Amino acid sequence: MGINAFGIDLGSSNIKIYNGMNNTYFMEKNMIAIQGRDTLFAYGDSAFDMYEKAPENIQVSFPVTNGVIADIQNMNTLIHYFISDQCKGNIKPADYYIAVPTDVTEVERMAFSDLIKESNVKARRVYIVEKAIADGLGMDIDVKTSQGMMVVDVGYETTEISLLSLGGIVRSQLIKVGGKNLDEAVKAAVRQEYNLFIGSKTSEKLKIAVRDVESRNKNAVVYGRDIVSGLPVEKEIATSLINECLSVTFDNIVDNVRQVLEQTPPELGADIYRNGIFLAGGACIAGHLANRISDNTGLKVNISEEPIACVVKGLSTIIRDDRYASLAYSLESGK
Repeated sequence: MGINAFGIDLGSSNIKIYNGMNNTYFMEKNMIAIQGRDTLFAYGDSAFDMYEKAPENIQVSFPVTNGVIADIQNMNTLIHYFISDQCKGNIKPADYYIAVPTDVTEVERMAFSDLIKESNVKARRVYIVEKAIADGLGMDIDVKTSQGMMVVDVGYETTEISLLSLGGIVRSQLIKVGGKNLDEAVKAAVRQEYNLFIGSKTSEKLKIAVRDVESRNKNAVVYGRDIVSGLPVEKEIATSLINECLSVTFDNIVDNVRQVLEQTPPELGADIYRNGIFLAGGACIAGHLANRISDNTGLKVNISEEPIACVVKGLSTIIRDDRYASLAYSLESGK
C-alpha cells in the first residue's frame, strides 16, 4: 500500500524526489529556464539541454547554490511542477520530508521548510532530515547504533564530512568544494594545454569518463572552440592531464577529511578504523578520489552503489520504516 508522502533532496545540480505512493524515486537537473521576465520556458532535464545554448532572452539557472536556496521563487516553481508531474496533475495533501545540510543557519534551515509550504503542493506537514543521516541510511548503515561512521558526501558545489553515531551527528564540516570545482579545473587545464575552449557539460563528461577511458588505454575525445582560429574542432585529451588537474581539488577534500578525523573522539575513531569511510554524492566517483582518500588516511573507503541517490534512498527509509521515524523532525514542534 502506498504512503502519501514525498522525500526531497535539493542538490545544487540535481533534484531527487521519492514518491511514497509508488515507492519510487526520480532525478532531474535542478534547473529552470525563464523566457523574458517571468515566463516558464522549461525545467529539469529540458532546461539543462538548453544550458550554455540559450539565446539572451532565455535565462537558464540553478536555484540552489552551495547547498542552500538562492532563488526562492524559481525553486517554488520547480517543486510545484515536479510534484505535479508525479501526481499527474492531481496534487493531493501529503507529508514532505526534506534533507538539509547540517552546517546551515537556522534561517537557511527554515527556508527549506517554508519552500515546501509555499510551493502550492498541499503540504500537510513538513519534516526536516539531516542530510548526513539520510546519506547513511541510503548506504544501508544502521545510523541508530552506537557504531561511529564517517560519511563524506561530495556534491556539485559542496562536500559534507560527517561523523554519525546513535542517530545523530557528532561532528560535521561543510566545505564549498565539489564537482563544479572539478569541472572548472578540467576546463582551465584543457584551455592552457590545448588552446581549446570547452563548455561545462563537456568538462563534466570528461571528469566522469576519465577512469573508463584510462582503463582502455585511450585518450578522451572532445569538441570545443580553438582559441587561435576561433573555429570548432575535435581534439584528443590525455587522461594524465585530467587526473593531474583533478588532484588539486581532491587534496582539498582529503585535507578536510583528515582534519575531521584528527578531531574525532578515540572510541569513534576506533569504529571508523574498523568500518572505513563511506563515500556518497554524485562527484565522489570522479577520477581516483577514493584511492587518494584511502592512501592519505590508511583507511578503507566504501563507495555507495548509487552515490547520487543515497540521500533520497535514506529519506524513503525514514518514510517507510517506523524504526527511523524519529530521525525526522518538524521545525514547528522542534526535534
